Amino acid sequence: MINEKDRTAMLNRLARIEGQLRGIQKMMAVDEPDCERVAQQMSAARKALEKANHTMLACMIEEHIKSGETDQAIELGKLISKYA
Repeated sequence: MINEKDRTAMLNRLARIEGQLRGIQKMMAVDEPDCERVAQQMSAARKALEKANHTMLACMIEEHIKSGETDQAIELGKLISKYA
Protein backbone atom coordinates (compact mmCIF):
# COMPACT_ATOMS: atom_id res chain seq x y z
CA MET A 1 0.00 0.00 0.00
CA ILE A 2 1.28 3.46 -0.87
CA ASN A 3 2.27 5.62 2.09
CA GLU A 4 0.64 9.01 2.70
CA LYS A 5 3.65 11.07 1.57
CA ASP A 6 3.95 9.20 -1.75
CA ARG A 7 0.19 9.29 -2.23
CA THR A 8 0.15 13.07 -1.78
CA ALA A 9 3.05 13.42 -4.21
CA MET A 10 1.19 11.26 -6.75
CA LEU A 11 -1.99 13.30 -6.40
CA ASN A 12 0.04 16.48 -6.96
CA ARG A 13 1.70 14.96 -10.02
CA LEU A 14 -1.67 13.93 -11.46
CA ALA A 15 -3.05 17.43 -10.86
CA ARG A 16 -0.09 18.88 -12.81
CA ILE A 17 -0.74 16.44 -15.65
CA GLU A 18 -4.40 17.42 -15.63
CA GLY A 19 -3.33 21.06 -15.91
CA GLN A 20 -1.07 20.19 -18.83
CA LEU A 21 -3.95 18.48 -20.61
CA ARG A 22 -6.25 21.44 -20.05
CA GLY A 23 -3.55 23.70 -21.45
CA ILE A 24 -3.36 21.52 -24.55
CA GLN A 25 -7.13 21.73 -24.96
CA LYS A 26 -6.93 25.53 -24.80
CA MET A 27 -4.11 25.54 -27.34
CA MET A 28 -6.24 23.44 -29.69
CA ALA A 29 -9.28 25.70 -29.28
CA VAL A 30 -7.67 28.62 -31.15
CA ASP A 31 -8.28 29.09 -34.87
CA GLU A 32 -4.79 28.03 -35.97
CA PRO A 33 -3.03 26.01 -33.28
CA ASP A 34 0.76 25.75 -33.42
CA CYS A 35 1.07 22.02 -34.18
CA GLU A 36 4.68 21.77 -33.04
CA ARG A 37 3.93 23.43 -29.71
CA VAL A 38 0.88 21.22 -29.18
CA ALA A 39 2.93 18.12 -29.97
CA GLN A 40 5.62 19.21 -27.51
CA GLN A 41 3.05 19.66 -24.76
CA MET A 42 1.42 16.33 -25.56
CA SER A 43 4.81 14.65 -25.34
CA ALA A 44 5.51 16.31 -21.99
CA ALA A 45 2.13 15.21 -20.62
CA ARG A 46 2.64 11.67 -21.90
CA LYS A 47 6.08 11.44 -20.30
CA ALA A 48 4.73 12.80 -17.01
CA LEU A 49 1.96 10.20 -17.04
CA GLU A 50 4.45 7.44 -17.87
CA LYS A 51 6.61 8.52 -14.93
CA ALA A 52 3.57 8.41 -12.66
CA ASN A 53 2.78 4.94 -13.98
CA HIS A 54 6.34 3.77 -13.31
CA THR A 55 6.08 5.05 -9.75
CA MET A 56 2.90 3.05 -9.22
CA LEU A 57 4.49 -0.01 -10.84
CA ALA A 58 7.39 0.28 -8.40
CA CYS A 59 4.88 0.41 -5.55
CA MET A 60 3.17 -2.74 -6.85
CA ILE A 61 6.50 -4.56 -7.15
CA GLU A 62 7.47 -3.48 -3.65
CA GLU A 63 4.18 -4.81 -2.27
CA HIS A 64 4.63 -8.05 -4.15
CA ILE A 65 8.12 -8.57 -2.77
CA LYS A 66 6.95 -7.79 0.77
CA SER A 67 4.21 -10.41 0.46
CA GLY A 68 6.92 -13.09 0.25
CA GLU A 69 5.36 -15.09 -2.55
CA THR A 70 7.59 -17.94 -3.68
CA ASP A 71 7.32 -17.41 -7.43
CA GLN A 72 8.32 -13.74 -7.36
CA ALA A 73 10.33 -13.63 -10.58
CA ILE A 74 7.45 -14.83 -12.74
CA GLU A 75 4.92 -12.59 -11.03
CA LEU A 76 7.17 -9.54 -11.25
CA GLY A 77 7.72 -10.23 -14.93
CA LYS A 78 3.95 -10.36 -15.43
CA LEU A 79 3.49 -7.04 -13.59
CA ILE A 80 6.15 -5.34 -15.68
CA SER A 81 4.78 -6.74 -18.92
CA LYS A 82 1.26 -5.70 -18.04
CA TYR A 83 1.92 -2.15 -16.81
CA ALA A 84 5.25 -0.94 -18.20
